[in-house]
Amino acid sequence: MSELPLVEPDLALLGEGRVLIDVRAPVEFAQGALPGAINLPLMDDEERRLVGIEYKQRGQQAAIELGQRLVSGGIKAARVRAWMQALEAHPDSIVYCFRGGLRSQIAQQWISEAGVTRPRIRGGWKAMRQALCARIDAAAERPLLVVGGLTGCAKTALIQALDNGLDLEGCARHKGSAFGRHPLPAPSQIDFEHAMGRRLLALPGPVVVEDESRHIGTANLPLTFWRAMEQAPRLRVEMPLDWRLAQIHKDYIDDLWEVYRQQCGEWLGWALMRKQLSGSLARLRKRLGRARLDRLQRLQQLAFREHERGNRQAHEAWLAPLLTEYYDPMYRYQLEKHPEQRFLHVGDWESCLAAAREWSAAQAVS
Repeated sequence: MSELPLVEPDLALLGEGRVLIDVRAPVEFAQGALPGAINLPLMDDEERRLVGIEYKQRGQQAAIELGQRLVSGGIKAARVRAWMQALEAHPDSIVYCFRGGLRSQIAQQWISEAGVTRPRIRGGWKAMRQALCARIDAAAERPLLVVGGLTGCAKTALIQALDNGLDLEGCARHKGSAFGRHPLPAPSQIDFEHAMGRRLLALPGPVVVEDESRHIGTANLPLTFWRAMEQAPRLRVEMPLDWRLAQIHKDYIDDLWEVYRQQCGEWLGWALMRKQLSGSLARLRKRLGRARLDRLQRLQQLAFREHERGNRQAHEAWLAPLLTEYYDPMYRYQLEKHPEQRFLHVGDWESCLAAAREWSAAQAVS
């Protein structure tokens, strides 16, 4: 195999927004890919499985020969055609496999034989992942500010309004609460960490995050970063009940409905949204108790009927007690449980945004 160009596993490749061609099998890609990657595999899952068995039983050369037999003729032509179409759309693409070894070399060679030379990443996915995880660990060593507050205080919007905000819920595609599941599939743990690492590429200095438990939906915060959050100074947003109620109505009803409507259409989107909200409420049975849950479920079903008639505000009948009887007591319990937490500032949304910016500016020059 002729000498083919390599590029170093530099995270700047991700910052440039280049399309990366991941030639690993689909099952590997689903477990976690590099940000901006598209999966155009050299071998499909079954081909990879058979080659893996051959490698274990008879060694590398036998595995290579089997792979050449499995991916030949029309199958090979289709794989090369897919790569060439991607390169036509994205001429500066870079190829990678798991360790930057045989599979990406074969893809490079076949692409080269088709008339195009493109580099592969030295060390492949593994080297780039190590660099992304190192970026998260390095961020845990930098100044960190945590924004807390009762549910409905628009903490995520505050994070998004900051130049140095890291939206952990956005990375996890989950709002971090019982009602926080996103209609789109959650990322794998690896993809969640990669999303964090990619965002941190643009944040070389102090970082501001929302107060979260270590678990955000199905994702877990990396331990070093979570421990840094536990020790970090905090802000606490405090807003009146009617303001917070309007905010969770937007989050839990309006925004959710818009995503479902766009993804699934009116009829199916409505059915799926109802199912998600009903299921989220039912999962609070132990915390709410049977009688309280029954009452909120009745109010929720009445709100669904009113919503169908055009009255979306009817949801406030069950959202308001959800705030005052579930979320607010739970948050106050957590405050009492951690009296050591220190708050640099407690105030309304605008004052906390200003305090976060002031803290960030002071850390940047210190």
